[in-house]
Amino acid sequence: MADEELAREAGPGAPRRPPGALEAEVMDVLRAAGASLSPGQVRERLAARQLEELSYSTVVTIVSRLHAKGLLERERSGRAFAYRPVDDASLAASQMRQALQAGTDHGAVLSRFVSGLSGRDARLLRQLLGEDEDQPG
Repeated sequence: MADEELAREAGPGAPRRPPGALEAEVMDVLRAAGASLSPGQVRERLAARQLEELSYSTVVTIVSRLHAKGLLERERSGRAFAYRPVDDASLAASQMRQALQAGTDHGAVLSRFVSGLSGRDARLLRQLLGEDEDQPG
């Protein structure tokens, strides 16, 4: 579904949401749930919070986009998927991987990252890398 369709979802004359507002609302619903939700369940909870009701396909589009961005995990639930927010550590790791992949000089990116670590974090990183070397790979 195109962004124009998402904007029209509220109907003519309704104020446009700022970019990302609907995604933020979906994330709020999923965080508050504390469990995986299907798009239909997300839609019901959004309807309880809002004046207008979103179509099922709009909610599917939003959760699919959030999943593609790495913000949601999904698991099969019958014929559909159920979604939940990724934990903070997984999200941070994903963002770090994306930043590394965006740079053309991986050595420079990693060097600048490591040089900004606190002593405690640098020791932890060395410990984790040492443990990694001990494991068969």
